[in-house]
Amino acid sequence: MTLFDVYPLNDIIIDKAQGSYVWDDKGQIYLDMYGGHAVISIGHTHPHYVKRLEDQLHKVGFYSNSVKIPLQVQLAQKLGEVSGKEDYHLFLCNSGAEANENALKLASFYNGRKKIIAFSKAFHGRTSLAVAVTDNPNIVAPVNQTDNVVFLPFNDEAALQKYFDKNGNDISSVIIEGIQGVGGINVASASFLQLIRSLCDQYNAVYIADSVQCGYGRTGKFYSHDFSGVDADVYTMAKGMGNGFPVAGISIAPKLKAKHFMLGTTFGGNHLACAAALSVLEIIEEDALMSNATEVGSYLIEELKKMPKIVEVRGRGLMIGIVLPEELKEVKKNLLFKHKIFTGEAKPNVIRLLPALNITKEDADIFLKAIAEELA
Repeated sequence: MTLFDVYPLNDIIIDKAQGSYVWDDKGQIYLDMYGGHAVISIGHTHPHYVKRLEDQLHKVGFYSNSVKIPLQVQLAQKLGEVSGKEDYHLFLCNSGAEANENALKLASFYNGRKKIIAFSKAFHGRTSLAVAVTDNPNIVAPVNQTDNVVFLPFNDEAALQKYFDKNGNDISSVIIEGIQGVGGINVASASFLQLIRSLCDQYNAVYIADSVQCGYGRTGKFYSHDFSGVDADVYTMAKGMGNGFPVAGISIAPKLKAKHFMLGTTFGGNHLACAAALSVLEIIEEDALMSNATEVGSYLIEELKKMPKIVEVRGRGLMIGIVLPEELKEVKKNLLFKHKIFTGEAKPNVIRLLPALNITKEDADIFLKAIAEELA
């Protein structure tokens, strides 16, 4: 049997990782400004993370959700404290797509409606409903296509208002990334998110804040949607939640009531997943990583904006998009193979920075020196 070939792969094997650095099987060190796609939130192989998982593995690695799991209660309490959403409820699952899938279902259970508003360039995952609200026809199979989803222009308040005015009583939910990741690090404006909140209140629709990539402290606030000053009804999260261990969840406002068997999962909220997620929150809190994301992220953005060949710098905190002209499309490849720095991309010409939240200013300087050389 061979692997199903669905990803173009760099010819690199990562053999060791620590902090913001990884080593390949030949001993070559790389600076990681990508965090495995925003997953590594507290740095690779953080000692507290490793110990939490190791200690838990010696006790119990897994049992099903048919029994009480105190770690789930501890995780919900800690997540409420760190996120500032203490009156919300937590449902645990395994991936960002699954989190969005459950959020969309929960909204439909709540108001009995089917229509969903999503936005241009959105990416919400690859499961059935999640991919249906993703604006990329190349990954939406015919079986996933549905008339229940409408795509509106991102940050277009007039278009949103017009659609609600005409169809408000049919709308189940609005799902939006606070900052679009795959779409190119496009930041949702505060006024746009405030309008979503207002219209959802007016028509009893559910505001779903996709925080899978832009959440968990990456922007300097726990959820990037928090910059708008209004609360969503449901926050979805994954990626940085487990620092590499597969864990995800949805944080649910009190108005959405639970009912037995409406949602479910086999692996969600297992003992190891909770141990991993708790360790991440503990480190974010104890080491003030949201403040560090703000400080180092602001430094990176300010320095990048000084570089004349960069078309635009977008983002907040440590979620940064660098827009390059077409003739500089090889910069990302050069950063990896010439300068030994991992970055991400949003095609065709946006370099994405998604490093660990405890990256240092010294590490940032290494990246800035490398990209300045490429742009010289």
